[in-house]
Amino acid sequence: MGCAAHGIEYGVNDFLPFSLVPILVFLGGCSEFENLSYDLSRKPVGKVAISVDLADQHAYLIKGGQVVLTAPVSTGREGYDTPAGNYTVTQKDIDHRSSIYGAYVRDGMIVQENVDVRNDPRPPNSTFVGAPMPYFLRINNAVGLHAGYLPGYPASHGCIRMPESKAIRFFEAAKVGTLVTIRR
Repeated sequence: MGCAAHGIEYGVNDFLPFSLVPILVFLGGCSEFENLSYDLSRKPVGKVAISVDLADQHAYLIKGGQVVLTAPVSTGREGYDTPAGNYTVTQKDIDHRSSIYGAYVRDGMIVQENVDVRNDPRPPNSTFVGAPMPYFLRINNAVGLHAGYLPGYPASHGCIRMPESKAIRFFEAAKVGTLVTIRR
C-alpha cells in the first residue's frame, strides 16, 4: 500500500496534510528522485541550453538560468579531445550510427571490431556497421551528445556519452538550434 521506510508502512492517506514536494523528498529512499525539478515538471517547455564541463565530466540541462537535469558523461580521451567552445545542436537523430567507428561484419558475424574506416581496410565480403549512438545531438561536425558507455573517465573519440535515461531526456528537451557550451 505504501513505501516502507525504516520499517514503517505508510499509505497515501498518511501524507494528505503535506505538500507534494516534501513527500517526494521523504520517499527518496524508496525510489530515486535525482534532478527533482525535471522529475516534477518533466520535459522543460520552451528554450533550454546545454552545458558540458570537461573537468568534472558532467552535462547540465539549463532552463531559465537554472539547472534542471544533470548527467555524468564520458568525453574524448587523449588524442580525441572533445572541443571546448560554444555550439548549437545542428541535427537530432534518435537511431544514429557512427560513419567512422564500428565493426566489419560478414554473414551476421563480426569479422573485425573496434575499426576506424579511415585506417582499417575492409576484409573481403564484409560490410561496415557503425557503432550505435542513440539519441544523438550533433553539435560540431562529427561530435555529438548521445547515449553510450561511461567508464568513469574520458574514453570517447570526441563525443559526449551519457547514460541512456539521461540522453533520452536531453534529446527530448533540445531542439535544432539549442545552445551547447563546452568548457574545460
